[in-house]
Amino acid sequence: MQLGKKKALAAKVLGVGKNRIFFADGSLNEIKEAITRQDILDLNKSGAIQVKEVKGRKTKVKRKHRRGVGKVKKRVNTNKKEYATITRKLRTFARHLLKTGKIEKEKHGEIRKMIRARRFKSKRHLNESLEEI
Repeated sequence: MQLGKKKALAAKVLGVGKNRIFFADGSLNEIKEAITRQDILDLNKSGAIQVKEVKGRKTKVKRKHRRGVGKVKKRVNTNKKEYATITRKLRTFARHLLKTGKIEKEKHGEIRKMIRARRFKSKRHLNESLEEI
């Protein structure tokens, strides 16, 4: 008598693995007749279908934490990020000034060199220093 499908159904209904399901020898015919989930639950209550205990270690042994390569947290260098954002902003502003004709090409080159040297803190600072230059 093959009861593999019944064992799989019982494992699914009871929420355990197939190897933990145990059928009592005296009630194999009743198990064979069981079709629905409710039938399986009733057979479990009556003792025809039993669930074996878990084998092996009962308590989980907690693993000690290791400081691996993926766990090292370095301080992020924000200076480079700030430099990149300010430089991009100022360069687009300088390009806009060149296109509108407010500065000449030579002046634009000088301003770009000053931007690279971090002479200007912000767009407003560049705008104010343009009047002085």
